[in-house]
Amino acid sequence: MSMLTLVALDVAVLVILLMLSVPLPYCFGGALAFMVLFGGASMTSMMLWAFNQSISLVLLASPLFILAGLLIAKSGIAKHLLNFIDVFVGRIKGGIGVVAIVTSGIVGAISGSGFTGVASTGPILIPRMVEQGYPRGYATALVTVSSVLGLLIPPSIIMIFYGWVTETSILAAFLATVGPGIMIIILFSTINMVWTRRFPDIRLEDIIPDRRERYRHNAKRVLWAIPGLMVPVIILGGIYGGVFTPTEAAAVAAIVAIPLGILLYRDLDKRAAGEVVRQAGTSIGSIMTMIIFTLMLSQTYVLLRVPQALIDILFGITTNRLVLLIIINLFLFLVGMIVNDVTGMILVAPLLLPLVIELGISPVHFAAIMGVNLAMGGVTPPYASILYLGMKIGKTEFHSILGPTLIFLLIGYLPVVFITTFWADLSLFLPRLFGLA
Repeated sequence: MSMLTLVALDVAVLVILLMLSVPLPYCFGGALAFMVLFGGASMTSMMLWAFNQSISLVLLASPLFILAGLLIAKSGIAKHLLNFIDVFVGRIKGGIGVVAIVTSGIVGAISGSGFTGVASTGPILIPRMVEQGYPRGYATALVTVSSVLGLLIPPSIIMIFYGWVTETSILAAFLATVGPGIMIIILFSTINMVWTRRFPDIRLEDIIPDRRERYRHNAKRVLWAIPGLMVPVIILGGIYGGVFTPTEAAAVAAIVAIPLGILLYRDLDKRAAGEVVRQAGTSIGSIMTMIIFTLMLSQTYVLLRVPQALIDILFGITTNRLVLLIIINLFLFLVGMIVNDVTGMILVAPLLLPLVIELGISPVHFAAIMGVNLAMGGVTPPYASILYLGMKIGKTEFHSILGPTLIFLLIGYLPVVFITTFWADLSLFLPRLFGLA
């Protein structure tokens, strides 16, 4: 049996297991078992290699950011960030949508996760938007698709994994997705402001008649938000100021969220803290199991020289750089549709990196290309884990959220994917500014 036939059958095994709704870690475990049985892969050497990789301090950032994200969702930080942004745009028709988009970006700068954005802002914003006359499906779609900014605005968990598996500077990978993230914020906000003109029943919150009382009310909102706003400043300032590493930044985010939630905002009590620890432990255990299996499967493909075979196949089809980049984007999009972003990053990055280097694309630029593609998978069925969580929080059906989600993705997100791919300066400007690319 040829190597390509073996890999194709292994991928088929993986897809079948995914379609059967087998838990994700065991899908990759099954694919790895197939390679051990029929491909001659050494399970012992793979396990030793994966264990050595998994004790990396860089990898410790992932569970810490998961813990930080859950603490932020329960601590009340997101609520006060929403109130802060609402002071500036809340009185504009469609302004609450902009509040949702910008807040998702700020929450992403604290947690590095897409789930945290929808989990922390959704329960607050979706009911408020519905109360003001927005259709529930639209409100849920807006909050949900905006949450992918958590995967692009640094620090980003998937960029940590990209830097780890490709040995690229994590700080450079963080900065590579800032440009695309800001562009998505601008496009989403524009689409929202235009679309809300179609909703005649939108009602703005009643304005406080007394000017002095209104200023006092807004000043109070701003003051209460300042501690929460300082968290991303501390994290990003510490990372790029050389004060601490991304892993230490994740620990700082978790530590800072605890006193803010317990002592200042008082939304985090003992019961909520215990629930956060339980959820974090469950998520971390599942993710680490998945990472081990994915690492071993990816390394098996590398040892079988699959990256070199991909280069030969694609260059045998065409040598046109434009066509090859479109094929790579389509492949990444399909990967994002069937597995989560972390899994896709660990599995695919080592396989495609030699190919894109042959095309003259720098590893830092490719970090942004992979980031924007895999982040989109979180709201693109059938995987669409962030989308399904948003539907649960927004208490809406799939048919209600599908239309608005597609509009935001096709008009607001997809153009950014292609701009990121074909305009390298969008991703490389900041890394070059900091001397990282």
